[in-house]
Amino acid sequence: MSPRARSDRAAPSSMGPSARVSRLRGGPSGRVVPGADGVDDVLHAAVLDRVVADEAAGRDRTDRVVVRRAVARALAAEGVVLAPAHWAALVRDLVDEIAGLGPLDRLLRDPAVTDVCCNGPHEVWVDRHGRLERTAVSFRDDGAMLATIRRALAPTARRLDRGHPCVDATLPGGIRLHAAIPPVVAGPVLTLRRVASVVPTWEDLAASGSVPAELREVLVELVAARRNLVVAGRAGSGKTTLLARLLAEVGDDRVVVLEDTPELGHPSRHAVALGVVEPAPDGGGGVSLADLVRHALRMRPDRLVVGEVRGPEVASLLQAMNTGHDGTMTTVHANSPGDALVRLEGMALQAGLPLAAARAQVDAAVDVVVSLVRDGRRRRVDRVVAVTTNDGVRVLDERWRA
Repeated sequence: MSPRARSDRAAPSSMGPSARVSRLRGGPSGRVVPGADGVDDVLHAAVLDRVVADEAAGRDRTDRVVVRRAVARALAAEGVVLAPAHWAALVRDLVDEIAGLGPLDRLLRDPAVTDVCCNGPHEVWVDRHGRLERTAVSFRDDGAMLATIRRALAPTARRLDRGHPCVDATLPGGIRLHAAIPPVVAGPVLTLRRVASVVPTWEDLAASGSVPAELREVLVELVAARRNLVVAGRAGSGKTTLLARLLAEVGDDRVVVLEDTPELGHPSRHAVALGVVEPAPDGGGGVSLADLVRHALRMRPDRLVVGEVRGPEVASLLQAMNTGHDGTMTTVHANSPGDALVRLEGMALQAGLPLAAARAQVDAAVDVVVSLVRDGRRRRVDRVVAVTTNDGVRVLDERWRA
């Protein structure tokens, strides 16, 4: 027995079941005891080799149930013995390494964490309760972080290489992933955002301070009156969450939802969700958001919903809003209602519309802007503004203010 093994055996660490495991060799009678800093590299490599060679596990390394069973068999074959709680934690951590997001999975198990930001393998931050916090979690090196990103992307068929150094994807379970690698950055960078799987109730939004009780009636009436709504705010201000709640109020209207990255899914009783398709490596086969708007108009929608407008697709959306598709909704990144309208104009200009036409279409199409802000930990509606014109001049009529 090595001096290190004797030392660990005599004075086990107090870091808990997910701490480092130093394996004491000895076949089926071998034992493991907690150590200090992550799963032992030798044990990790041995278990990985056995899982890869495990015929019962097949070739699917994304099915956590299958991988968990294979990991348990591998640990038994390696002669690892632990108390039940430590055993379960070790299996979980190894499954994370083989089939999941590695050390990031333990962060995402905290329901209070909405975002995970990896500025490199040794700098990992989380957004918890609306506040960024640096964590002690890290990857071994750039290679381990890159391997985790590529493993996560495998089910999505998205590419990440020097020819495609940036990628957006939605992972099974609804987590949004954005990653970048050299040459656009010095080393791998990864951002994960958890998308709520359940539409919040009005009571939930009131309790969190997002939508005061007195504002609920105003918003519900706007949806019932089939006003064209733009939900505006900074990143992370709660735009998609509020949009999902508003869509839950449309009743039996046929809603066609168009999204670049799936977040809303099927938010109402009669909804069809369409998603952007990235072009193939040869440049063919792609379906853009502008394409989806045109297709949606042929699907007999009562309401169109674009998860977020970012570019030229706004021209087709404005035309739809101005030709009888009342009750259309979308979100836009902007700091205020006025900024939201200016951004829509700018995107219409990108689509080739002259300035006067872009401004006229925005003024005619948008009925109401609901503006959200983020104050520290709290995301809340700041203003509700009606958009009208007076002798060709835009007028912003404030209907509600926090």
